[in-house]
Order: sequence, then C-alpha cells, then structure tokens
Amino acid sequence: MEKNKLRLMVLTALIAAICVIGSFIKVPGPISTAALDSAPAFISAVFLPPLFAGIAGALGHIATGLTSGMPLGIFHVLIAVEMFFIVYIFTVLHQNNFHISKWIFAIIANGVIAPLPFYFIISAEFYLASIVTLSIATVINVIVAMIVMPVLKLVVQRQGTQI
Repeated sequence: MEKNKLRLMVLTALIAAICVIGSFIKVPGPISTAALDSAPAFISAVFLPPLFAGIAGALGHIATGLTSGMPLGIFHVLIAVEMFFIVYIFTVLHQNNFHISKWIFAIIANGVIAPLPFYFIISAEFYLASIVTLSIATVINVIVAMIVMPVLKLVVQRQGTQI
C-alpha cells in the first residue's frame, strides 16, 4: 500500500476514534441523539481531503447512534450519510478559503437541514423538537472547531507535515 494512502487511512481512523469519544458527550434533548461528535470531523478539514474527512464524520455519527442505543434505528444510516456530505462540503469550503461561509454552512446544514427528512418520515413535531437540540449541539461543535483549527493549522504548518 502506498505510504500516503496508508497515512490518510490512519489519520481518518484516528479522527473517527476522537469522534467516538465526543459521542459520549451528549447534549440532552427530548428525542434526539445530539453529541459533540462532529467537532473532530470539522477539525480534520485542516489536514484531510474532503473524502476522508467526510468518512470520519459519518463514522462519528454511527458511534453517537451506538452510544445512544440507536433510538432512530436504521435512520442513523441516513444521518451518517448526511454527516458525510456536510463534513465533505465543509472541508471543500475550508480548503477554498471560505472561512466564514463554512461555519454558517455547518450550523445550518447540521442543525436545520439534516433533520429535514424526519419532517416527512416521522412528523413535523419530531423535526421541530430535533432542530433545537441539534442546533445547540452544532453550535458547541463549531465553537470547539473554531478554537482548535487555527492552533492545529499552525502546528501542521510548523511541522511541515505532508499528507
């Protein structure tokens, strides 16, 4: 296996593992499984390509579902796919220097748009109850990422890390 591909896979696995740790930090809500699992995936935009960052985000959500007892059952797969795309797009925005847009996108996409399918699948009430908790959790995840990303970027640049 090529050294660079192996490095990307290892870093993706490490970020996914940190997402698992964040999945144990829950944001209490009436019917959702919001947790601090997406901050590490957002942070990975500093050093991972979009595909790998998205995979880490999807695995992070699966961990949150598992640590919550999978209350939404198979729907957690849908949420994991949504997280993949949210983190993928966030990483593309980061790499193209859309530094304000990426944060706005993360909050709106993760807090409001991602639970939208449940408006139609479950009920309007479920959706409305979910967006409050998810938006709070997303803002916390974004704040953590906003604090850590600049520091991590400096470390990666100083070390001359090539990924």
